[in-house]
Amino acid sequence: MGWRLLTFWDDTQVRVKGLDEIMAELHDAGRPDNEKTAEEIIQRLEDKNNYIPASDRARREYAYVLLKEYRRYVKDPTQENKK
Repeated sequence: MGWRLLTFWDDTQVRVKGLDEIMAELHDAGRPDNEKTAEEIIQRLEDKNNYIPASDRARREYAYVLLKEYRRYVKDPTQENKK
């Protein structure tokens, strides 16, 4: 299970564990790139013991960044665009 570095709007960076595997599973299941999928990614990250702050604002920011990452993944599932 690999690590991925997420970059937020204020250049804060956070490492998360298992994101590539989660995105592959969701893509293989045909999940669309929408807010509901972003929430699913957050839940799965939490299930893998990644810390996601509980505040609504923080969760919205995570959802935005994760949705952007998922959209990038959907465009190139080979993950040649990994950071």
